[in-house]
Amino acid sequence: MDAFVPPKDRGGPAQPLLLAKGLRKHFPIPGGLLGRSSKVVRAVDDLSFTIAKGETLGVVGESGCGKSTVARLLIRLLRPDRGTVVLDGDPVDEPHGINLNELRRNVQMVFQDSYASLNPRLTIVETLAFAPRAHGLPTHLARARSRDLLAKVGLEPATFADRYPHELSGGQRQRVNIARALALQPRLVILDEAVSALDKSVEAQVLNMLVDLKTELGLTYLFISHDLNVVQYLSDRVLVMYLGKIVEIGPVEAIYGNPKHPYTRALLSARPSMDPRKRTKEAPIQGDPPNPIDPPSGCRFRTRCPFAEEVCAKSEPALADSGAQAVACHMSVPGSGHSKAA
Repeated sequence: MDAFVPPKDRGGPAQPLLLAKGLRKHFPIPGGLLGRSSKVVRAVDDLSFTIAKGETLGVVGESGCGKSTVARLLIRLLRPDRGTVVLDGDPVDEPHGINLNELRRNVQMVFQDSYASLNPRLTIVETLAFAPRAHGLPTHLARARSRDLLAKVGLEPATFADRYPHELSGGQRQRVNIARALALQPRLVILDEAVSALDKSVEAQVLNMLVDLKTELGLTYLFISHDLNVVQYLSDRVLVMYLGKIVEIGPVEAIYGNPKHPYTRALLSARPSMDPRKRTKEAPIQGDPPNPIDPPSGCRFRTRCPFAEEVCAKSEPALADSGAQAVACHMSVPGSGHSKAA
């Protein structure tokens, strides 16, 4: 049987598995003279971050903040307008870097809609064997790997290999999608709301399975979710996005235990509590997110921030270290001009 090979580590443990620098993606809006676009949706604006080998980086933020766009930029389902992606020291799409085939071997993605992600005309074993065969693995080895993967995600191969997607439950289909993402033995798996459509009992099983697979196969995860409790359980570090920008990033214990950015604090305070004494009596954040076509000047959160001052409108805060985490807020920068700055 085709055995799983450990991921190749080219740069050593100190080198990030993935480095994104200055990523930008603006979507033009049709209109204007002769159909020319005069305005753009600023989905992602100059994002820079790293993912260390063997870690899980959680990405959180309100709907429309750019989380899924970042995932699609990393795997090149979308091309960035600007910025670079480096995978273990090798630039992506550069003349002397790695091409898309090599990128897809090393980086795979699991989407939210488990049914739409599968071909209804292929059996499960055919679905899992497709990518390895396309990358040159003989058919008998590809099918053997597929059965091995089914067992790894908790589905009995003899029972599920020859079934079609419509014969499986939502949780079973998502296990198949995770198995398919592992079929090329990637190093980084991007999970975009991969458990949000599952009921809580199935969600817990899939999360525990992801933890086990990470240890067994030496994986690295980028985990995107709106569920802050799930992100806290699975992640080593957390990246908080607001309107296409990173507002805070740091270890999960620091972000959840001592959030520095007002937006992060508001997100965490909005989590539902089982304790009736901690019932939320008023909305942690007032108003709606600004229009991404014409975001506010300076700090993009200032129109909803209770601590906003004149400096927040005049200049955009840089993402600067503030203890354990990096925060984009004038209150965390000494001498920034904000009255609450140290």
